[in-house]
Amino acid sequence: MRVVIAPQAFKGSLSAREACRAMKEGLHRALPEAEGVLVPMADGGDGTLEALVEISGGRYITTLVTGPQGDAVEATWGLIESDATAVIEMARASGLVLLAGRPLDPRTATSRGTGELILAALDRGARHIILGVGGSATNDGGAGLARALGARFLDREGCELPPGGAALARLERIDVSGLDARLAECSILVACDVTNPLTGPRGASAVYGPQKGATPAMVRELDAALARYAQVIKEQLGKDLADIPGAGAAGGLPVALLVFCRAELRPGVDVVAEAVGLEEKLKGADLVITGEGRLDGSALYNKAPIGVARRAKRLGIPAIAVVGSLGDGYEAALAEGIVAVETLVSGDVSLEEAQRDAFRLLSEATERAVRKRSLP
Repeated sequence: MRVVIAPQAFKGSLSAREACRAMKEGLHRALPEAEGVLVPMADGGDGTLEALVEISGGRYITTLVTGPQGDAVEATWGLIESDATAVIEMARASGLVLLAGRPLDPRTATSRGTGELILAALDRGARHIILGVGGSATNDGGAGLARALGARFLDREGCELPPGGAALARLERIDVSGLDARLAECSILVACDVTNPLTGPRGASAVYGPQKGATPAMVRELDAALARYAQVIKEQLGKDLADIPGAGAAGGLPVALLVFCRAELRPGVDVVAEAVGLEEKLKGADLVITGEGRLDGSALYNKAPIGVARRAKRLGIPAIAVVGSLGDGYEAALAEGIVAVETLVSGDVSLEEAQRDAFRLLSEATERAVRKRSLP
């Protein structure tokens, strides 16, 4: 029996690689003769770097960059495919995780560090970049990233605007004459799992701003600033991106990537699945085991377990999901190729306990799920 094991990370407890190992142990207790094919997955957010670097046999690099509040941070990224392709997670340089316990102000937060990672990749010779944009702390439309790459954002007097999305309300001119020439030879694939436009009630500021510390007044201020940004881009650079699905991801970061770089936006799970060769690995499999920390209705929006299950379903392969917990709307996943769901623990175990002992619990839950599936 050939079983493909393709979970994403269990946030706060296990990486995708560790989850694969735990699931394989459980599989082999239930079916000792089964072949377990490990395929760590991600959807463009946390775990994307690890999934792509480790399955490709790449290497990690750490670079000192500008954090979201302007201080220096060490950001890890990766090189794969004989160093021709760089893998970057925006959150490592410009993410909320870097600001834990600190006051948040999305009006001034900058994406500059993510642009500095792109420069570091270019310096290493990479000419293809996979960029995951989950977990950002910024709402600057990628202006900080573009600054790092050589663009200038000027006010009415021709002075450089300060960092952050709020300052874009005073934007009069964008100077692209200093953009790094190597960008013309570099393609950027943006792994994005949302479809929000840049502005409006479903835009970057309204939907994601509050997660980054924005009050209702800040949301209105930032939304208006991004609208001004989009207007100047349209008038001066001839690109109308205001209503493009996904432009509102990561505080509007895709706008800068589409305007100033050779970028393409794609669902994160599709980017990762293609990079790790998931569909090829699924061929000839008898069963797929996937999973994540929590399965709910949001999983249908291109989250990794659903992406795995949909591909398995097209090939007629049943998929089992082993998850930390279930949330509202999880039943919809059963129509996407997942034939059974197993949770790690019952309701009498706390989240803290489950996270501390996640490897064992995941291994045991996988064993239970496979034994149930194997019953006549």
